Amino acid sequence: MQQSGTQSASAAEKSRQELMARDAGAVVVEIYDQVYQLRGTDSAHIERLASLVDTKMRAVSAHGATVDSLRVAVLAALNIADELTTLRARYDSLCDTMEHAGTVRSRAGSLAGMLDEVLAERKAG
Repeated sequence: MQQSGTQSASAAEKSRQELMARDAGAVVVEIYDQVYQLRGTDSAHIERLASLVDTKMRAVSAHGATVDSLRVAVLAALNIADELTTLRARYDSLCDTMEHAGTVRSRAGSLAGMLDEVLAERKAG
């Protein structure tokens, strides 16, 4: 996803620029009262990401005393990074659990096969 510029124009000019950007294949999003023209393969995904960032920035702004948008953006990025690392750790833990369950399942199957063989030998003999 690439940013192709921010805008600070009148509503009519902004509207005209958005139409031109869309015609050029850009996705126009607004994050924390700033308009961005972004490019990517999935416009709906880009819009969801922009909405997530906007929501996070507004939440940070509402809980803090800072009005500096750069500071708000950095704090929002730190919050998102914290969520990402927490989710990655949970994912890794679940993968480890599934791997262990697969090993246990495989071992149980092997033991069941051995038990079947022993029982079959006892019946035969």
